[in-house]
Parts: sequence; structure tokens; C-alpha cells
Amino acid sequence: MSSSTLLLNRMLASPDETRDLMEQSREADLEKMELVLVTHVVDAITFWAQNVTEDEACEKMNIVLSEKCPGGQRVKGKPSPHKVYGACYSGDRCWYRCKVQKQMDDTFHVVYIDYGNEEVVRRSDLVELPEDLQSQALAKRYKFWGYHLANEQDSPQCSQGKSFLQNLIYGKKLRIIMKLECFDGTILVQAFQGNLDIGEEVLKFKFATVNLPGNRENPSPTKAPQTGLWSSRKPQRDSDGTGSLGYIPKLRPGVSNQKPQVLMEESPGNTEIAVTVPEAERELVKEIQQSNAEMVIQQLCSPVTKQMQNETESDLQRAREEVQEKIKEIKKLEKDKSDLQDLADHLQQQLKETRLELEKAREVCPRKDESVEVSMESTVCERFTQLAEKVEAVRRNRERNKCTAVETLSESIPVVVNNKIVMPLASETLEMAWEDYRQALKQLKECQNKGELQDLVNSRNQACSVLQTAIDDFLLEVGSLPISDRLNTIQDISSSLMAVFGSIPTDNVQDQSLEQFCEWKTEKNRKFRNVCQVTDNSLSALSDWAANSSKFFCLTEKTAVSPEDVGAGVDELLKQAESDMCEELTVKLFEQNLEDMKIMASACRIVMQHIQKEQHLLCGLRKMYEDNKKFKEDMVQWQNKSPKADELLHIKKSVKSLRSQLRWKLVEVGCLEEADDLDLPEILRKKEEIAETRNALFQEIGHEKEQYIKLCELVKGNFPELLQLYPEADISSYLISEGLLMKSLDRDIFDAEPMRELSGRRPLVCTEFQCQKVVLKGYSVDEESEVRMIKQAAQYHRAQNQCPSSAIPLLGLFFGKSDPLAYIIVPYYSNGSLKALQKLSPLTPCEIGRVMRGLLLGLQSLHESCIIHASLNPNNVFVLNRKQGIVGDFDFTKTPEQRAVDCGMVAGSISLLAPELRQSEPPSPATDMYAVGGLMLWLHAPDYTGDVDNEQHGPRLSGLHLDFKVQTLLSKLLVCSGRLSAVEALCDDYFLSHEN
Repeated sequence: MSSSTLLLNRMLASPDETRDLMEQSREADLEKMELVLVTHVVDAITFWAQNVTEDEACEKMNIVLSEKCPGGQRVKGKPSPHKVYGACYSGDRCWYRCKVQKQMDDTFHVVYIDYGNEEVVRRSDLVELPEDLQSQALAKRYKFWGYHLANEQDSPQCSQGKSFLQNLIYGKKLRIIMKLECFDGTILVQAFQGNLDIGEEVLKFKFATVNLPGNRENPSPTKAPQTGLWSSRKPQRDSDGTGSLGYIPKLRPGVSNQKPQVLMEESPGNTEIAVTVPEAERELVKEIQQSNAEMVIQQLCSPVTKQMQNETESDLQRAREEVQEKIKEIKKLEKDKSDLQDLADHLQQQLKETRLELEKAREVCPRKDESVEVSMESTVCERFTQLAEKVEAVRRNRERNKCTAVETLSESIPVVVNNKIVMPLASETLEMAWEDYRQALKQLKECQNKGELQDLVNSRNQACSVLQTAIDDFLLEVGSLPISDRLNTIQDISSSLMAVFGSIPTDNVQDQSLEQFCEWKTEKNRKFRNVCQVTDNSLSALSDWAANSSKFFCLTEKTAVSPEDVGAGVDELLKQAESDMCEELTVKLFEQNLEDMKIMASACRIVMQHIQKEQHLLCGLRKMYEDNKKFKEDMVQWQNKSPKADELLHIKKSVKSLRSQLRWKLVEVGCLEEADDLDLPEILRKKEEIAETRNALFQEIGHEKEQYIKLCELVKGNFPELLQLYPEADISSYLISEGLLMKSLDRDIFDAEPMRELSGRRPLVCTEFQCQKVVLKGYSVDEESEVRMIKQAAQYHRAQNQCPSSAIPLLGLFFGKSDPLAYIIVPYYSNGSLKALQKLSPLTPCEIGRVMRGLLLGLQSLHESCIIHASLNPNNVFVLNRKQGIVGDFDFTKTPEQRAVDCGMVAGSISLLAPELRQSEPPSPATDMYAVGGLMLWLHAPDYTGDVDNEQHGPRLSGLHLDFKVQTLLSKLLVCSGRLSAVEALCDDYFLSHEN
């Protein structure tokens, strides 16, 4: 009789003993039971949970982390898997403790140790934690004792099991009985929710199987005893006992109830715990007391019933498996029978064909016998001749089987894969040094307090020193690499592969393609060598026969070769040699079939991908090398000193002195010219002195501009502190105006001549400046228009530098010191405006195309810089040498809206104002293109009367007898909507024909 039956009889016989047994069971379970809150579900049998007594510790931990982590030090380098860090969880952007499981470039796979969930975070979301937060995790990993997963981890059933357990226990409180602890920290438990056994529920839906560490006859020594209200898991059959051990992790004795550091510091004394039972334990006692003796009896009896049920199910399962095996064997026999029947039919057909061939051969044989005697004399000669021809064919075949494509690819693979250059180790240090240096520069540029400036300068200098050390290491390491030779090598390989394989797509393929190619090539070579070896052996045997025969026919020497040896087996040798050579001639080493070409193409794509990646890396390394080398050379001169603006300030003093001298000399000449007695020689001498002083002044202003350019480059680069260190140098004004603003200039220092014929709208004067004839264009300004003028002039200057040959350059900008005028300095073009040129000598149609193409190039540059000209008219378009059209400048004191409504927007009788501007819409690049169309119409039809198309609200083009391409282009420009842009107009057939 089993122990369970004896125990059952004992309980039935003695109610008092049953009651004592129940009390002992309750006390044992109460000692080992805990109440936990589930925080994360891993799979159908594994979950993370926190002890309910640790809620206050968890709240305190969250408060501490929210205070320390946002300003904490970010993790640098490679983190330790044993340390605890703080990570910002992506779900709520709050901070939690974690451990790093794996690093992938600049991201980290972490597990949140107080909750159990995992995710991938960036380096910026990972911070160091102090020692007081390096305590044990508040959550533990639990696993149902005696179960393992019924399916693979990646299977849909496994995912369903996880979802089932998630819906059942996530965020809820469970009663657990700890059984054992694995070496990885996982605790094996029984878990209950009320009277519901969670493990049994998972087993019921077949998401897990029972897998106890032992069997009935020989229980495992690691199996823990079970008592109390919940029975142990039913073990599997004897046949499954030993096999199941492979699924159970190594175990160690059950763990004590460890608490986090925060709770241990705040726990009351042992005496206080003995007096007051925690709330969680009272809940457990209340639930345990609800159970009754019938449940104990039922659970003690259940192992016997379940054991018999399991044995029956196991026998039934074995029977089912045997039936399945028999069915498989029957199907296999039926398939073999079908194959044998097919083979028999095939052999029967071959037999019929062979009999027909035999009948034909019998008919031919008598006729052949008659000719044998006639051809006997020449048979030997012909046979050896045919043999020699086949030998020569075999020799040529072996030469042809050397495939160029395969050999080229085989030689390329080890060179590309095994000899590649990788990113040097010094590059990572260099990148970090550059990042620190850029951060120091950024802080220095943003500094507004002069008191903090010196500390930031020192910080920048320290970062620069570290950077230069890193640059030296990088240059030393990279300088020793054969980058140029490697680039040439892989470029030659790339060219040879493209020459053999043609255009090679760079689609992503598997890296195993190279291994597959090498295995395929090795197998091909092996098979071909075997065939060649057989042929060589046959010819070698024939050669040995010929050598023995030659010895026999040599009468001057004695030989052991007999006449029988000479004739023995020669026919077989000849037949074997001929057969082997014919076999070899039918074999091709590399056949051009689809499968072989696919293998070679895949391997070639892999090689090309390696080449392109390495080329990108090497080109980046080379550029990185050159940039750092240039930076080092630029910083050498400032290694022991900082740049200063003393030279600029000295030049400014010189300019001021020369300007005073020039004004004084001009006063002297004015006095001499107004005197009653003119002293012409003295006046001429004074004017020569004035010219010399003016030239010297302009020369100093040129030097001043050079110093400004030099200092601006330093400010934009590595020394932004110069703006605050030398406010009297006014470097910021020069930066804002893109180098146009020249405060040292004034109107009265120029020897200017008024241009009265062009000064109807604003004062224009012609003069010389720095050995160039220029025009000074004056504009009345106030404070608002002065700021607008500097901003728009600087924007135009940047755009003009992108296309310098198609827009008029700005040479300078200055403001009058004695009048509210601003002056723009532009080059002087004698009779260069489109209006003046057309009045003197109109352009030919071919010249019009070239001029308008230059105009469109200038507009394209302005429009790409978001500049609307809004002032295109015949007076504001210039022509150089009747070939090059140039966009003129515009009134920088006005907005585009103000310029667009100017009364000068006409060409002849053609209005250059777009229809939308008449409807009070703002100007746009399209309005400039309408003006371009109007100018083209004016150039091709200067006598146009100005008729307007009512539908298009533009000039009527019908009846003008224009060139087809001109009229087509104008129909796309002089329209209300859908107007061509500058880029689209340049691609029109009209301008494509004038490119040359």
C-alpha cells in the first residue's frame, strides 16, 4: 500500500490527527508564502514581480531617480554588465534603474531590474548612478515550478501563451510558495490567485507541459518537499523522467526573503515584527483558513488518480505513434513500388529500341564485311591519325576550360576580403576630442558676459590642446596606412570585374555567397581533375605500350619483349584511350548555365559591395586626414599666442589720418582756386598731392579689408572671442554685411563726376576706386531702411557669388557722414544697359538668345537664394561684349512689393508688370519671369503696339511673325498661371539652341 493511501486511512480513522495535520500544513505554507505584485510577463511560465511590502521602497526609489538622473553624468565608453545605471524609459520618459545586457554601436539593450521589462536605449538616455543606488533589485524573476514551455520561443503558440498569462496575472497580486532558486537568479514557485493554481491553468490550455525533476522510483535529490494545502505537480511517466531533466536549470537551495537596502534600513526590530503581523501576511492567513479538510483529502488522493490517468494516456499516445509509423512505412512502400514500375517501363522501352538498332546493324554488317579487306591496308594509319587528332583536341579543350571570369573573381576575393583597411582606433578618440572642442566653441560663441569670457577661452584652449594631441595620434596612424595603394588596388579589381561581368547591380545579398562560390569552384575543379586523370592514365598506358614496342623493333639491342607482348591488349588500350578522350571532350569545366551564372553573379556582387564600402571608408579617411592636417597647420601659428586685432586698429588710425590730410588738402586747393591771383603751378602741385593721398587712403582701406577678412575667418572659426575682446574694431558689422560695409569711406573723399543723364531717379556719380572705374549709387535712408539695405545687400552679395558672371557685383557699401545717404559701389559699364545698347545698335536674334540666357542664369541664382528681383527693366539689365547678359542690382532700401509697383517697369510700350501684381498680389519668382518674357518680346518686336489678350491678360502674340521657338517660349512666360521657372526656361528648346 502506498504512503498516500496509508496517510489517507490515518486521517479518516482519526479526525483529531487530521485537524493537527491541517494546522501543520497551514503553518508550513504560511512560513514559505509571500504576496507579490506582477510587473512583467516574459512567457507562458515566467514573470517578474515585486513583494507588496516593498511598495514604499519603490516609490522612494522613483523619487530619488527623478531628482538625480536628469542631471547625472552620461555613460561613456563601454558600460559594465554588473553595475546599475539609470535609463529613461521610452514609454513615459521617466527614469528607472537598469542593467546593460548588450551594446550595439551607440545603443544599449537594458533590463529594468525593479520591473523586469527590457528595451533598447540610446547613450544619451543612460546615466551613471551613485553607490547608494547600487542596491539589489526590487523585482525578482519567477518561474512556475515543474513546468516548461510546450513550444519553441518564436512560435505563435508561445506568443499566445504569453498573452494568456499577461491577461491572467499582469498588475495583480499573487500568493507564491518558493520552491528552489536557479543559479541565474530565477526562483521556482507555485503561484495562486485565490484558490486558482496559475500553473494548472497554463497547463490546462496546453501552453506548458509538466516537467518535474525526477520520477516515482528515483526522485531527484534537488526536488523540494511539498506540504500544505496545495499538492505537488504530477510527475511524468518513467520513460519521460530522465529526458525531462535536460529542461530543468541547475538549482541551489531555496532563497531567503531578501529585501532591498532601502527597506532594510527602515525595518523595525525583531520584537516589533513578532507583535504586529504585516497586512500582507494577514491576507494570506485569511485565504488559507478558508480551505477545509475535504480539499486536503482530495489533494492527497489526487496523485494516485492522476498517476493512473497519465499511464493510460501514455499507453494511448505510444499506440498512436506506432500507427503513424506504420502508415508512413506503407506510404513509403507504395512510393517505392511506383518508382520500380516506372523504371521497368523505361527499361522495356530501351529494350525495344536496342532490338531495332540490332536489326539495322545486322543488315549493314554483310556490306561492311565486303569492304573490310579493301580498307585493311589504311586502317592502322587512320586509327592513329584519329587518335592524334583527339589528343590535340583534348589539349585545346583544357586550354579553353580556363575560364577568365571565374579566375578573375577567384583572385579578387582574397585581395578584397582579407587585405582590407579598417577604421583606425585613433579615430574614436579624435571624434570625442572634436566633440568636446566644438562644445567649448559653442559655449564661447554664446557667451554674453565678458567676466566669464576668460574662463571659456581657457576651456577652449584646453580642449584644443587635447584635440591637437588626438590629431597627432590620428595622423601618425593613418599616415602609415597605404590608403592610395589600396584605393588603386580595389579600383583595378573593380574595373576588371566590370569588364568581365559588365554592369553589376549592388543589391544586398547574403555573405554566404562567397563561401558558396568557393565550394562550387572547388567541386567543379575536382570533377574535372578526375576526368583529366583518367585520360592521362589511358594515354600513359598507351605510351608504355609504344615504348615496349619500340624496344622490340630495335635490332641492335637485346630485349625481353616477346611478339606476344607487342600485340597483347593494344586494341583495348586504343579503345580505352579513345573512350576517355571522348568523355573529357564532352565535359566543360564551367558551363554557362543559369545556376552557375547566378552563383558567380552573387559572389561578384558581394565583392563589389566590399569594394564600395572600403572605398567609402578610405575616401572618408583621406578627407578626414586632410581636414585634420589643415586644422593643425592653421593652429600652429596660434599655439603659443592668441590672435589680436592690433594690426587692424593701427590701419584704422592710419586711414583716419590720411582722410584728415585729404580733407585739408581739398580745402587748400579750394582756397587757391577761389583766390584773386591764381597760382596754377601751386594748384597743380596740390592736386597731385591730393591724388597721392587719395591713392594711399584707398590702399590703406584695401589693407583694412584684408585684415577684416582675416579676423572674420578667425571669428567664424576658432576664435569667436575676438568680437568681445575688440569691440572698437566693429567686426560684427563687417560680418553682418558679408564684407560690404566700409565705414572708412565717405562721399567727399572721392574725385567723382556726376552722371546727369542717369540721375533722374537717384544721384549717380562716376569715379575711380582702387584702380577701377566705378559708379556710386546714392539712396536716401532712415534707420529702418538702413537696416533693410544692409540685410538685402548682404543677401544679394551671397547669391551673386554663386553665379558671379550673370549678376552685377557689389564692390562696397558705405553711409554718408554728413548727409542721410547710403552709397552702393558697382562697376561702371559704358553704354552697357540693354536700353542704351538697343538704342545705339540693336542685338541680332542670335545675340538676344545669348544675352537672355545669361539673364536667366542670374535670376536662377537669385531665386535659389529666395531673392525676388521685382525690378527687371531695360535700364537694369546689362550686356557685356554683346554676348553676356547680366542682372543688375536693385533698390535695397525698398521691399519687393515697393519695387514691383515702380513706374519704370516698362520696355517700349510693353508693361513688364505681371497681371497678378495689378490685382495686389505679392511679388514672386513668377513675376520676374513675366518681366523676362516682356523683355524678350520687346527685343524681338521693338515696335509692338501693346495689344492685350483679354483671356490671358497679357500681350497678344498672334500676327507678330515671330520665330516658332521664340513664340512658343513667350506663350509659356506671358501667361497668368503656370509660368515657367528660370530652371525650366533654360531647358527650353530656344535656349538649348543658344548654349554654344
